[in-house]
Amino acid sequence: MGNQESPEKKIKSGVAMLNVLESWGIDHIYGIPGGSFNSTMDALYEKRDTIQYIQVRHEEVGAMAAAADAKLTGKIGVCFGTAGPGATHLFNGLYDAQWDHVPVLALVGQVASKAMNLNSFQEMNENPMFADVSVYNRTVMTPESLPFIVDEAIRKAYRHNGVAVVTLPVDYGFVDIPDLPLSSAKNHRTGLPLPDNKDILDALKLIESAERPVIYAGQGTRGAGEELIALAEHFSMPVVISVLAKGVLPDDHPYLMGSAARVAAKPGNEALAACDLSLFMGSDFPFARIFFPADVKFIQVDIDSSKLGSRHKTDVAILGDAKETMKRIVAMGNKRPSTTFLEANLRNRRNWSNWLKSFENSDEVPMRVEPVFREINRIATEDAVFVTDVGNVTIDAVRHLKMNGHKQRFTTSGLFATMGYGVPGGIAAKLSFPERQVFTLSGDGGFSMVMQDVITQVKYNLPVINIVFSNDSFGFIEAEQEDTNRQKFGILLQGADYAKIAEGMGAKGFTITHPKQVKEIFEQARESKIPVVIDVKISNQRPFPAEAMILDKDIYTENEIEAFKKKIYDRRDASSERAIEKIEKGVNAEVSLPGYTHGKQEAITNRPGKCMIKFIYRKR
Repeated sequence: MGNQESPEKKIKSGVAMLNVLESWGIDHIYGIPGGSFNSTMDALYEKRDTIQYIQVRHEEVGAMAAAADAKLTGKIGVCFGTAGPGATHLFNGLYDAQWDHVPVLALVGQVASKAMNLNSFQEMNENPMFADVSVYNRTVMTPESLPFIVDEAIRKAYRHNGVAVVTLPVDYGFVDIPDLPLSSAKNHRTGLPLPDNKDILDALKLIESAERPVIYAGQGTRGAGEELIALAEHFSMPVVISVLAKGVLPDDHPYLMGSAARVAAKPGNEALAACDLSLFMGSDFPFARIFFPADVKFIQVDIDSSKLGSRHKTDVAILGDAKETMKRIVAMGNKRPSTTFLEANLRNRRNWSNWLKSFENSDEVPMRVEPVFREINRIATEDAVFVTDVGNVTIDAVRHLKMNGHKQRFTTSGLFATMGYGVPGGIAAKLSFPERQVFTLSGDGGFSMVMQDVITQVKYNLPVINIVFSNDSFGFIEAEQEDTNRQKFGILLQGADYAKIAEGMGAKGFTITHPKQVKEIFEQARESKIPVVIDVKISNQRPFPAEAMILDKDIYTENEIEAFKKKIYDRRDASSERAIEKIEKGVNAEVSLPGYTHGKQEAITNRPGKCMIKFIYRKR
């Protein structure tokens, strides 16, 4: 009788799965319950003290919030959807995670195993649906394998910085299985490749022979701001950043030219167009072939070998961590004195910054955006998080947010560029950083796609400051229609009182129609203990198209210049004509460089239709 074995400890398969999530540091999960997810909902109830279930009002919001979690923290985000429509609603957020290369786990409900392949209610063949978006995609086949598969899915999501999908037949989560230690979380390790010194030396040869070198820094340089500054200053190189790298450097650093392409600053575009060498650091910039000269010498640094040479003909490829690579380049390379090219860029940056700043105290009605950003910058704390939606608001945020380059964070939907990212990202930011100030910045188009989930912020007491820039238009698309010379169609929006809508959901709502209201309302928003929606009624002014200026009389005919002005004036008021007059004077003035011997003067262009600053630089 003394040889009887003790009974094996049992646990519900669904609870065992959540134990795996908990072991990986996951403390909240987004979704909407349904019949095909009931076993997991039972498990979430049992684990409610350690894993918080966040009830969103649309699965798309949950998936985008999970992606934002991953972007902001580096930790995997988790969401779920039930069989059928709950699953299909996840795609927008999952593709955002895929395109911006962050780990997300999606749990997808399925009908009971005995009802599968019988054309049951809401049954879909979900596995092939998620094949394209995922790096790992499995349907659980037994209750015992459920926690193992979820553990493997998390490992794969981290390994490939992508989306892992696990489909769960609902009956499996109710089954008792042996309570075994299945998590591999304690064994999880991360590492980055170190650069080869031979590649560093090859890069230095190009840097030292270049006359107009530029650094293009992507999100791979996040956490390496000091090294990026040291690199720029050591070699006297201006820095252009990707949108996703916003905040890596302080926005007031003189070497920072801003971003490039359309979501851009004028100095950033012109620095790229004029450069003869690009040090392309930790970026997957999709427009590199367009905004760099075709014959530019190209040095690319990335931790993913599949990215090397994918965006531009590359002369030197360095497989390595950006931070370590920048350290070695500085340590192994000779310091470069300041050049006329750098000085021209610095002056160009000052001209542009002064032009932007000149509108901060504008009293125009309908309002410009600059007085609003002035107040955002004024009340923002040193560790504030900025979540930016997609559209004209992205351009405005990249240009006007003055981030400190230290603790403040910026996130948006980058390569996928989905509208509706703001509110979900705000939920994620406040859950991940409950003690930090969180702003969401949205246009009325993007906000109205997901505004129902302001009620989620209210439900979970997330005092986010949501700012809506209402211009009654899909303004970014309106500008595209202007640029393609097609008739504008389908872009005007029916206006709404978003402040009243917010109040109806339990948030504080404010409407701003005049610059005199801005300071007082932002003060109230700063002190609010509940979510706030500030609806700012702005004029339908296109952010100045720095990527497509037609103003330089040495490059364009008078007719071309007048046609460009007319296009911009068509939806601007008379006071905005004065704005273009200001930039004409500031942009096209020749750059004189005291203290330098003037070399050859060139108006540098890289293709027709793009207006570039006139650099005066000294030939080496």
